[in-house]
Amino acid sequence: MPDGAKTTNGLAMAKTYNRPIVDNYRSRTQIRSLHYSDAAFGVIEPWRSAHLPIEQAATPPSSWYTTSGALHSEVQQIFTRFWVCIGQLGNLKEPGTFTAGSYMSMPYVVTRSYDNKIHAFHNVCRHHAAAVATGSGSQDCLTCPYHGWTYGLDGRLRKAPEMRGVQNFQAADYGLQRIRVATWGHLIFLNFDGKGDVTLEAQLGWEGLQSMEAAGMTDSHLQHVASRLYTLNCNWKVFCDNYLDGGYHVSIAHPQLAAGLNLSSYKSTVYESCSIQTCQPKDAAEARLGERKAAYAFVYPNLMINRYGPWMDINVVLPDGPNRCTVQFEYWLDKSLVHDTSLVDASLAGSDKVQQEDIGLCEAVQRGLHSSAYDTGRYAPTLEQPMFHFHRLLHRDLCLEPM
Repeated sequence: MPDGAKTTNGLAMAKTYNRPIVDNYRSRTQIRSLHYSDAAFGVIEPWRSAHLPIEQAATPPSSWYTTSGALHSEVQQIFTRFWVCIGQLGNLKEPGTFTAGSYMSMPYVVTRSYDNKIHAFHNVCRHHAAAVATGSGSQDCLTCPYHGWTYGLDGRLRKAPEMRGVQNFQAADYGLQRIRVATWGHLIFLNFDGKGDVTLEAQLGWEGLQSMEAAGMTDSHLQHVASRLYTLNCNWKVFCDNYLDGGYHVSIAHPQLAAGLNLSSYKSTVYESCSIQTCQPKDAAEARLGERKAAYAFVYPNLMINRYGPWMDINVVLPDGPNRCTVQFEYWLDKSLVHDTSLVDASLAGSDKVQQEDIGLCEAVQRGLHSSAYDTGRYAPTLEQPMFHFHRLLHRDLCLEPM
């Protein structure tokens, strides 16, 4: 553990994550003439306001939201290098369980072995590349349905039929390829960067983690109750921007939600790799909000955690092309209330109403981003600091200059 590190929820946390946002940039003249380009990553139009304070800055150019080159760079520079949330830990409560999925076309399987350790692997058989697991379940091994190669939940190759006589073959060399895995609260995170050494807690930052935990985002009294999946015809960052406008659109676009919030109490705090927006409830009887302060955390690059009253939900947004994304929702509720079907139904209906309203907004924005009448906009300085912070983090990681 590094000097000065602390522990919380079983994680060792470093106080700093040494990736400066704006330090060591080239001169302003060089930035203005620069296109961040590389044969492997495509071309990114420069954001000329990255070095300016929010009061003077314009938003990133619309090409960041509409071009395949920008998306390709994001996949290579962000989604395959950072710790990313792949869902909830509930499917792995007991030893002998597994859950499989795909993240940005990268198939994975996560297991809890019988020694109670969590492992993650590329869901790719070492024989001829078929998937060794689908869905979630409970079993003592993972068997490829193609040729029957069988792996333990610790990834070791147990059986390789008909391989007698093959030369230079050692079973120990043909286990499943590992992916770095970490858990925090109710969530599972993976890191697909095989060369990376930054821990999850170091990426998130000490202060941000402490603030999210104080807001109840690791509350052990919560039980998973529902999952939803939404598809939007917009760039994934449009969905994030909508989330990060400091409540700017809430009173206009979400009147039912706004009726239960004291919007004058809305506050945003920016940390190293996350931001938290908070708001006091106005109507404690509102099914979703309850009496506690609502807290909305954005965890870079694509995770949102919402805590209000007895509820918590997460949103994980993933690109599905430059103009399309999917958002995975997972919902938790205080264990004492999970059998209150009227509360659950009303709350999920209220959540869906807000999402449908946001879908309309985000898809309209995406259409506007394609218009020749728009390239950049401006920030509302007192409200949109979380959005500006998100854009600066993107700029840091999409910029191919040495940092």
